[in-house]
Amino acid sequence: MGLVLGLESSCDETAAAVLRADGTILAEAVLSQLADHAPFGGVVPEIAARAHLHHLPGLVRRVLDEAGTTPTGLSAVAATAGPGLIGGLIVGATLGKGIAIANRIPYLAINHLEAHALSPRLPSISPEGVARDARGSLAFPYLLLLLSGGHCQCVAVEGVARHRRLGTTLDDAVGEAFDKSAKLLGLPWPGGPHLERLAEGGDATRIPLPRPMLGRAGCDFSFSGLKTAVAQQVAKGLDEQGRRDLAASFQASVAAVLADRAAQALAMVPGATAIVVAGGVAANGAVRAALARVAASAGLALVAPPIRLCTDNAVMVAWAGIERLRAGLTDTLDHAPRPRWPLNELSAKPSPPLMGERVG
Repeated sequence: MGLVLGLESSCDETAAAVLRADGTILAEAVLSQLADHAPFGGVVPEIAARAHLHHLPGLVRRVLDEAGTTPTGLSAVAATAGPGLIGGLIVGATLGKGIAIANRIPYLAINHLEAHALSPRLPSISPEGVARDARGSLAFPYLLLLLSGGHCQCVAVEGVARHRRLGTTLDDAVGEAFDKSAKLLGLPWPGGPHLERLAEGGDATRIPLPRPMLGRAGCDFSFSGLKTAVAQQVAKGLDEQGRRDLAASFQASVAAVLADRAAQALAMVPGATAIVVAGGVAANGAVRAALARVAASAGLALVAPPIRLCTDNAVMVAWAGIERLRAGLTDTLDHAPRPRWPLNELSAKPSPPLMGERVG
């Protein structure tokens, strides 16, 4: 296996990357669409799809140039095929299939959630001292807290295409709770990073907020009540320091809940090699610190991607493609993008090769 091209277009980031089979990142590019969607307070699917269509081919040319290669130098192309916004998924998957056909190389339809789940196995990401496999990647199994967009799950990652969901949100995902609470506090979209900055000057003990599901059996989540509590506090009226205190209290509640759920989930993954956090909320410093304490108390490391790889990116897509290609898992050209695609519906069976496919 040589070079793999990854394409990501599932939501509002347009991204492409080229990786070597050993996980070395030769080139990566992410085009944010924040300015396009900010006036609407959220992602507009049609605007996102048109932006992907306009920018993705140019990003592919750019990363291929930076990697010092051409499409003929690729061994495979991996594209996010779900879950996500269907318009964007179609753009990325169609371009990926076209490149695969033109160069007679394997096409890999990547589940966005699995890309997050496998990203901590990039050899350059795992800290020293964690258990590694023969290729230098974080060894299976590990506990994953997947905190991505509308997803909030505890997952036992037992292998490529082998994921056991242990718990999930009963209502809002944690990322949604961040964004909605930030909006209540008058912060711009996307709210998570702005709320974290606002919380830096706040007292998390001044305005107590609920910590839903804390101490409950299992590892499911619930954040709608916490969001409602924030709304009730805002309705009372807040000065600037009050806004900072409320942001800090919200963040502390979220971190405490996530830590509690992680501790409960860890007991369900015998032999776990690490606690892993991935997805956009994994960029939050308070969340990382709380999960690091849970991991340390269990004698494990917390493994988290660099901040730039927490949000949607094509590096994780290319890496998931490498992992699946090593496992003999490729996809046919009739693989249809899926706006909903749970991890437990991943195929672990090899697909027949493309007609005339070149593997190398």
